[in-house]
Amino acid sequence: MEGLRHLWQYPNPHLLHTRVKPDDMDGLNHTNNAVYVNWCQEVAWAHSVALGLDLERYRALDRAMVITHSEFDYLCASREGDEILVATWIVAWDQKITMERRFQVVRLQDEVTLLRAGMRFACVELSSGRPRRLPPEFISGYGPAVLCEASDE
Repeated sequence: MEGLRHLWQYPNPHLLHTRVKPDDMDGLNHTNNAVYVNWCQEVAWAHSVALGLDLERYRALDRAMVITHSEFDYLCASREGDEILVATWIVAWDQKITMERRFQVVRLQDEVTLLRAGMRFACVELSSGRPRRLPPEFISGYGPAVLCEASDE
């Protein structure tokens, strides 16, 4: 996927490769909007796991990053059989409680961006559900993945 660098809004995305399935279709004969949301959640979670912060680690630390705000810009429809790449980046964080991800969904056949999205996350204590500071393990795990100079070109 090295030859696709020109597609991405930001450098070095974490990628999820998928294909639109028959069950992803809605009554308008295109991919249901909720499917895009699920793809974004899947790639975000896969990125966390790749950074060493899986569900087991979250439970051991009694901490998790939870979505507090989402925004989706649907730019173009996809259809059954389309080959899709979903990209994510951590574009900002306060190194205390919050971080922000960006997403981009591209149809590989014609390299069209289908969706751009953003999510804000907050660190919570799993046992209480209350906001808590990022533990050192989150700082060392997520920190290297945060883009220093993200822009909204």
